[in-house]
Amino acid sequence: MERILIVIDMQKDFIDGALGTKEAEAIVQPVIDKIAAAPKANVYATQDTHPDNYLDTQEGANLPVPHCIKGTPGWALEPHIAAMIPPDHIIEKPTFGSVALAERMAKIAAERDIEIELVGLCTDICVVSNALMLKAFMPEVPVTVDARCCAGVTPESHAAALQTMAACQVKILS
Repeated sequence: MERILIVIDMQKDFIDGALGTKEAEAIVQPVIDKIAAAPKANVYATQDTHPDNYLDTQEGANLPVPHCIKGTPGWALEPHIAAMIPPDHIIEKPTFGSVALAERMAKIAAERDIEIELVGLCTDICVVSNALMLKAFMPEVPVTVDARCCAGVTPESHAAALQTMAACQVKILS
């Protein structure tokens, strides 16, 4: 079985920018190490991408902190991580979960026997959203989340998201 590694939203604004945390900063090197150990052709990433009018969106009304505005420094993937991922494997997403990511993985799964592993930020928002979307699109494809390479908005919400994913048959590495 071939493993696909998906790196969720390892962007400046989530690491040490507008929504950054010390927990997010702490996972940067473990994520880099995980990417380095994977075949480059099997590594994908998502990039949270918002327009200039983010505060006018539903998400902006509920989370009124401008972040990941396309073209800004905070939108950029962490530089070492960006250098390790083929540009055509980076999927911009305007919301928490990415239908485009799920569709792309479903296409790969139709061609090859795969399992999927997710790492990144934030466990309790975008990691959980994508993990559950991938399970919904491909219920027979094993999906794993490496908790050591994820961080949530808070340690408590990180733990709650891991419990939610485990309840939905996502394997959690800890």
